[in-house]
Amino acid sequence: MSRSFLITGTDTGVGKTTVASAIAAALALRGHDVGVAKPVETGCEPGADGERLPADALLLRWAAGRGDPVDRICPWRFSAPLSPNVAARREHADFQLAEVIRAVRAVIAGSEIALVEGAGGLLSPLTDGATFADIARACNLRVIVVVGNRLGALNHARLTLDWASDHGLDVAGYVVNALAESADLAAQTNVAELRALLGPSLGVFPFVSDLGRTAADRQRLADAAERAIELRFLVR
Repeated sequence: MSRSFLITGTDTGVGKTTVASAIAAALALRGHDVGVAKPVETGCEPGADGERLPADALLLRWAAGRGDPVDRICPWRFSAPLSPNVAARREHADFQLAEVIRAVRAVIAGSEIALVEGAGGLLSPLTDGATFADIARACNLRVIVVVGNRLGALNHARLTLDWASDHGLDVAGYVVNALAESADLAAQTNVAELRALLGPSLGVFPFVSDLGRTAADRQRLADAAERAIELRFLVR
């Protein structure tokens, strides 16, 4: 069974990076060689040297404990917080599906377990003719869907998971992610309803606040994944 995964979400802002980073930290601290990638990131702010900083990709790299060059984990970085194809078009940039596939395959080849984070949801446009579903298919990635625990989660989760299954993707499962410390009525009821509709999740991940880049923060993130997520399904 493949140990390479696409971490996608039911929408943008559902906590894909937090969940992916937690899984990466937990598996790395278990002793696994975890490769990470977010091949395309939008909404990148300039750093001190003026270069765009891919915050999500850098968090993944830190969590996995790797020192890979930024260009390896995130080759395409754009300023506008838009879908990759639109952000690239605004900057008169061009990248092709085949190039993204090659970049992802390089990460897979160089690691025991690979975690590839998408941009937006599963069907958010990557190029004008492709989505991250095409990356999952071409690179034999098992799909983990992060479900933001908020109003609308039931519909969004069913749409994403049903589409993935109906189109032949290998769905490893879904993770319900808390988006706030306190749960409103929808967040209180979603987990049970999702289980009834979709079957058991891989886990219910808690809200993680004030995450820094210290060893203690990395351990805290890993501990949360160990407690909340059925990691055995990812490494068997």
